[in-house]
Amino acid sequence: MRERLKSSQWAGLGLIGGLVIFPFVIALLTGQPVDAGVPKFWQGMLIQVFILAVFAMSYDILMGYTGILSFGHALFFGTGAYTVGILLKHAGWDLGAALLAVIVIALVQSLIIGLLSLRVSGVYFAMVTLAFAQMAFLLAEATDFRQWTGAEDGLQSIPVPAWISPTNERLRFYYVTLGFTIVMYLLARQVVNSPTGKVMMAIRDNETRAKVLGYHALTFKLIAITVSGIMAALAGAFNALWNLNANPAVLGVGTTINALLMTIIGGVGSLIGPMLGAGVIQLLGYWLNVFFGPSWPLLFGIIYILIVLFLPYGIIGTWRLRGASWMALWRKRLQELRARL
Repeated sequence: MRERLKSSQWAGLGLIGGLVIFPFVIALLTGQPVDAGVPKFWQGMLIQVFILAVFAMSYDILMGYTGILSFGHALFFGTGAYTVGILLKHAGWDLGAALLAVIVIALVQSLIIGLLSLRVSGVYFAMVTLAFAQMAFLLAEATDFRQWTGAEDGLQSIPVPAWISPTNERLRFYYVTLGFTIVMYLLARQVVNSPTGKVMMAIRDNETRAKVLGYHALTFKLIAITVSGIMAALAGAFNALWNLNANPAVLGVGTTINALLMTIIGGVGSLIGPMLGAGVIQLLGYWLNVFFGPSWPLLFGIIYILIVLFLPYGIIGTWRLRGASWMALWRKRLQELRARL
């Protein structure tokens, strides 16, 4: 077990190292400056992957580790985007204070929604969360708040500080979002590996048994929603900083569906799986669009069906199961060989 743990840690460090030097490798291969042309484009692609990876991880904490299916997770993502946009553009706050406000607002919002929604479970909870997200979507589109939200046009031209400008300082923005993703992963891993995380998984597997053992399920579900909501809101804030805008689409059901797809494709209940799923959706979507144009969503749907059929536990989940069976097979063969000798 220790050897496996060490190998996974080395693999993680190797991946991080690869991502750190990635912009310079692309620049070297293309013969272009690291802050221009093709290297800059691929930095942008990975920035979007990093942001979506955090959003997918936040959803995995709910569905994968606590067994809560939400159709309104876009509410937190959109709240983070609009909060940082409004505070930077209309209130003149600095970036640090705006991000702190995102955390506080997401904390309060997730507690309120959790207390109001967790009285029901299953599909009923999913529909209640969808209703909250749709309410926020309608408010963002309402002309009464056009001055603050931009209504249907969205909140445009968010004034991002010059030192982190995604246009002029993309390489720095790349490293900031990479660091943000790593920190969020480590925090999420700490949560799910803690005693609290173990109780969350017990509730996922058998809520009735967890209650019989004396655990207050509502409390732990609230913790899961709070952690998940804050992560999603911060991802939404970085998405607004990257795009320099926040529009009602970030509050739409399609945003939640993307989080669900990333989690299922990568592997539910693994954290690293949804991060991989984010990369698959972002990069595969780009290449399908390049080669097949407007028809790419149809092809992606076919690929998704194939993934579900042949990788029923997601990429990471299926790999772990088959990897375990392969290891067991090799151990059996080694034992037989030793017995013959």
